[in-house]
Amino acid sequence: MREQTGSVANREIRAVAARAQRPAVFAQKPLASTTAGAGEIIAYAPPLRVGARSPVGGWSKRAFDIVVASGALIVLAPLLLLIAIAVRIDSPGASIFRQERGGFRGKSFRIWKFRTMTVTENRGIVQARRNDARITELGAFLRRSSLDELPQLVNVLMGDMSIIGPRPHALEHDAQFEKVDPRYGARFRARPGVTGLAQVSGCRGPTETDEKICARTAHDVDYVQSWSWRKDVSIALRTASLFWKDDPGAL
Repeated sequence: MREQTGSVANREIRAVAARAQRPAVFAQKPLASTTAGAGEIIAYAPPLRVGARSPVGGWSKRAFDIVVASGALIVLAPLLLLIAIAVRIDSPGASIFRQERGGFRGKSFRIWKFRTMTVTENRGIVQARRNDARITELGAFLRRSSLDELPQLVNVLMGDMSIIGPRPHALEHDAQFEKVDPRYGARFRARPGVTGLAQVSGCRGPTETDEKICARTAHDVDYVQSWSWRKDVSIALRTASLFWKDDPGAL
């Protein structure tokens, strides 16, 4: 037992040393666009340590998601229709934007959002930034208010997402972020959420630096490792309070 413990400790020390010698992937620089072609498939395989067979929260959390998502879709149906029409009038293009994101155990799915930009790329993705010319006038309001996320209630019903969990990122960003923080793969033990602990803890918005990536990952891993109904209720209440506050991280 002592030899096994020493072996594990030695592996962890070597991993930390290797990370210390590796240059920062992002430092204080924004994410650079990639040269991936439109038809290229980007696959992200999370670390093998993500061995959970069922998502965090199990069947009770899934039942909660179904009840809340279906009820919200019924109640918010008029608002969803109104926003969809407004998006079409505001700028050319479809109302709904679909993009591949990483889900439970790293399995990809297509996330639904109201379109807020003039571009709808699925590869070579550049994160939104302040005063981004790609964001439409209506899109800026939808993003600040998080109303652009409402179509993800459909993703929740389909089982790809949960009401609360780590926010999903584009597949190529998953691969890049794990190079920055080796804890990143632990996020995939939970279904991605419409809102999450990181978002109500000041880590909302772009993750264009190593520091921001590590800060968000820390909250996501904390959520996965210490999930409870009490924590989910707290996150839900804190999310609701954000509607009445001006969040400087929101773009």
